[in-house]
Amino acid sequence: MFTHDDIWRGIDKLASAHGFSPSGLAKQAGLDPTAFNRSKRLSPDGKPRWPSTESIAKILAVTGATMSDFIAFIATEEMQPTHKSAISISVIGFAQAGTEGYFDEDGYPAGDSWDDVPLPGFEAPKEERQYALKVSGDSMEPLYRKGDILVVAPAAKIRKGDRVIVKTTDGQVLAKELVQRSASKITLRSLNNDYEDRALKSSEFHWVARILWTSQ
Repeated sequence: MFTHDDIWRGIDKLASAHGFSPSGLAKQAGLDPTAFNRSKRLSPDGKPRWPSTESIAKILAVTGATMSDFIAFIATEEMQPTHKSAISISVIGFAQAGTEGYFDEDGYPAGDSWDDVPLPGFEAPKEERQYALKVSGDSMEPLYRKGDILVVAPAAKIRKGDRVIVKTTDGQVLAKELVQRSASKITLRSLNNDYEDRALKSSEFHWVARILWTSQ
């Protein structure tokens, strides 16, 4: 499992590799120039602050790096693994995910048709359950590409700007960015500019789950 220090080290090395300081990379990506400052990495009471998935997506986009590139910056010799072997989690493709019977009412895997995929370097929190969806098609490019594995955490808290999976009542499974959520509807931004943004009433979707990580 990657630690708080690992993620920030990855950002520092990505910035350096492309000729930026951390603050320069933040500014280039349209973020607050102080967003990646070392003083912002811990709260006043010493608790770790993590970069958002939105900010990581923006710095990958502006540098042209992939998630694999980012993980390579993290996975240095100084990193100490928390376990020796990969864990396996349930996985299906997006096309299957739209079929009835693959999820329970809370958005967890159901039935016995799921495969398993090993994820080296990934360790699920004991209090949460995760599963994975395998990307097909181009509707999520350039952030996610065909063959990528998206690790989904139904129990994880969802915030504005998070990447999420949404299961609609008409059988669609969507990967989008959460713009806004209320008791009556959700507003979603497409990851690919060629596809429309969506606004769904609460009666038009079954559940929303956060994309926790990507294995490429």
